Amino acid sequence: MPSAGGTSPDGQTVATIARAILEVRYMYSWGGSTNNWKKPGAYKYDSARAPYLDSMAAASKAKGGRHYAGRASPDSKLVDPRGKTISTDSQNAIVFGVDVTGSMETWPLEIFDRLPLLYQTLSQYRPDVEISFGAIGDATCDNYPLQVNNFGKGVDLETHVNALCAEGGGGGQVSESYELFGHFVINRVKMPNATSPFLFICGDENFYTQVDPAQVEHYIGDKMQGAVDSKKIWAGLTQKFDVYFLHKPYGNSGDAGITAEVRKHWADAIGPQRVIALPGYDRVVDIAMGIVAKRWGHYGDFKDSLNSRQTDPGVVDGVYHSLRFIPEEGSTNSRLDNALPPGRTVPLSKLLPPGDSGTPA
Repeated sequence: MPSAGGTSPDGQTVATIARAILEVRYMYSWGGSTNNWKKPGAYKYDSARAPYLDSMAAASKAKGGRHYAGRASPDSKLVDPRGKTISTDSQNAIVFGVDVTGSMETWPLEIFDRLPLLYQTLSQYRPDVEISFGAIGDATCDNYPLQVNNFGKGVDLETHVNALCAEGGGGGQVSESYELFGHFVINRVKMPNATSPFLFICGDENFYTQVDPAQVEHYIGDKMQGAVDSKKIWAGLTQKFDVYFLHKPYGNSGDAGITAEVRKHWADAIGPQRVIALPGYDRVVDIAMGIVAKRWGHYGDFKDSLNSRQTDPGVVDGVYHSLRFIPEEGSTNSRLDNALPPGRTVPLSKLLPPGDSGTPA
């Protein structure tokens, strides 16, 4: 893993990233204090949640505080997908798959940095929310192309994110094994009580057009009669989850042509309004939180939080721009809210006002 360092856009200092260990200091902390935000104390978590937030702060302290350890290999006891089924009794499950190839390998660090923010914000909206984090690579060349955690909540999620290996591989053909992850999710994720589940996939490349039976058997343990069109996997997942591809511009410096190609590839599979442009990988948690907040009817609270953490209007506007086509709960333009029971989805192209194509400007 190459070295990097500096100060995160949220004002937290991130130490040099080394192969053996990543030490992150002045990160978001567990507990209700917002005194280290850009506008200290301007945002307050729900006071009724104070005892729970205090308990998470105490649990984190008992574990020795927060740190992120880079790994040369994953913790197979926690994230090996072979023969594994993950389940949750939560009504509000979230599956979060992160591309950890090449330019994406610092994403687990960015997510870990904001993990208390993500969980504490969403759990005050829906207290039973549980999250499963996974890592996605390239099964044609990587050692660990599929890693999947169980569902979890609170401080335990730190252990889950730390179990993932950001291998930093990939084959250089503008495709990664997102469809292998999709096969796992549609077949090996059980949520019997879920009414509002989300599936987020963060990346910058295409999925392979077919699900490879040999890869599925090797990494997951399932036997398939033959290859399956990957679009069938995504079609099935959009019936089970509210699915979003969080789309980072391609490569380290961005390539407009490839970025447009990748956007079209995903849009053809899940719908253009489910492909959400990211201003940068450091905004992935903000974008994911904003989507959930909008869909759950808490967008005003999310905006209060964002404006308390950011003083750069450009950063704030960039987040709002990425979220502009996400329908809010109860929106008169949302056929999803008005016509279907919770937990069901329809193409987001049907949710827009008349005459609005939803094509990003």
